[in-house]
Amino acid sequence: MSTCSPSAENKSNPSPNIIYILADDMGYSDIGCFGGEIETPNLDQLARDGIRFNRFYNASRCCPTRAALLTGQYPHQAGMGCMVDWPPNAEPGPYQGYLSEDQVTIASALKPAGYQNYMVGKWHLGEAPEYWPLQYGFDRYFGLISGASSYFELIKQQKRERKMVNGNTRWEPPAEGFYMTTAFSDTAVSYIRQHNPEVPFFLYLAYTAPHWPIHALEEDVKIFEERYLAGWDEIARDRFAKMQSQGLIEKGLSLPQKPGSIPDWDTLSKTEQQEWARRMAVYAAMIYRMDIGIGQVMQALKDKGLYENTVIVFVSDNGATDANISRRGLNDPDVPIGQRGSYTSYLEPWAWVSNIPYQQYKKSSYWGGMRTPCIISYPDLTKGLHAISRQEGHVIDLLPTAISLAGISAPEQYQPEGIDLSPVLKSQADTLLSPQRPLFLEHMGNKAVIAEDWKLLKTTWSEGWALYHLATDPFEKNDLSSEKPEKYQELMSLYTEWEARTHSFTLPEKYLE
Repeated sequence: MSTCSPSAENKSNPSPNIIYILADDMGYSDIGCFGGEIETPNLDQLARDGIRFNRFYNASRCCPTRAALLTGQYPHQAGMGCMVDWPPNAEPGPYQGYLSEDQVTIASALKPAGYQNYMVGKWHLGEAPEYWPLQYGFDRYFGLISGASSYFELIKQQKRERKMVNGNTRWEPPAEGFYMTTAFSDTAVSYIRQHNPEVPFFLYLAYTAPHWPIHALEEDVKIFEERYLAGWDEIARDRFAKMQSQGLIEKGLSLPQKPGSIPDWDTLSKTEQQEWARRMAVYAAMIYRMDIGIGQVMQALKDKGLYENTVIVFVSDNGATDANISRRGLNDPDVPIGQRGSYTSYLEPWAWVSNIPYQQYKKSSYWGGMRTPCIISYPDLTKGLHAISRQEGHVIDLLPTAISLAGISAPEQYQPEGIDLSPVLKSQADTLLSPQRPLFLEHMGNKAVIAEDWKLLKTTWSEGWALYHLATDPFEKNDLSSEKPEKYQELMSLYTEWEARTHSFTLPEKYLE
């Protein structure tokens, strides 16, 4: 890798600190500043001190999004076209199941410019020690190497054993008093407090919340349990109206119809309503506790006089999940949902609410799988701005944006797929970067290409492709593939070229589960 040198502008102005915060399996409308009823005052404050992007995309699932975020590449180019160690025994290449060893990351790109690089939280880019964070440019790391785990302990079942690591050393949580989200927040705060303010830092804070199993502190659950007795129909209507009042979606649009698999709330018995309300209360409590931790990180920055000169980005790795994971053999049905020993999820009805107004869920090429709330706050440029940008963004843009804000250049041999979004910050959200580039997705047979106001997509359960005109059909309801054959072919050609360039060919059907 060639050395990155500061630009002339950066010599006279201190390089900003950069914090990227990633939520896990959180839907588009869950947090307050994106329409949700869950109290997230600290994320709401970041929105007031920054810009919300309402057209921001991820790679539709955990591992691919994390690879794309850190590398500025599509997941396949970084070895993470699928999941960690899936497919099994894969050859080196786009589906190898670990982050490529020679891959440039945000941390390795910033290091030659004097940045200290910290990571806290979920890695999920390689289980073997040679693929852990310190091998990719990070100076300090604490977190969960593996995917989902209990928030109160580590899973020890042989096929599902989870690993936590401090630096390059395995770490075991204490038997009592441990909660994963709090541990991540506390560690991030400690890194900031110990940091030498004479040099800039990059912190990648990757929470597991609110990924299943839905586990929360009982004191937090009690805040929400009564609230969700109102039911998903009323909560969905309220969220949609709030998003319209906030300017995130147009006022002339109507709430899309609920999936036929979800019953009307008032058809449920009182006992059923109480159990369903409990599920969503636990999920909401997980986001609430994450927001408290984000507030503690913000306060630590303020205590050191670093808040104004720190860029903070918040996104989610994919949309909400409708998965039913109680079948995995880890759930004790006699333990209340959300407590240690339970191991379940909040299921499709609430996942639908989380993704309002978009359809489908995690893994899908519909917006419900790949659209994320995004907040970028940089008080030196955006304090009190509270703006909304219509600029399309993608997690592949976060590496080029970081190196631009740091005033450095990417290594000569490195060609990021993403673009620099910093002009949007500097223009106070009014800029739309030109030309609009096409964006792509492939994950386990779910495929998409987005080009200007059009989107062509295919899902694992559909035989053909669907074409949507996003300017008039933002919720992807009216398939125009038969009516617009020329546009269909235009986008299909773009996808085919990208597929060949990135080697993102669909895995054999036996791996598409």
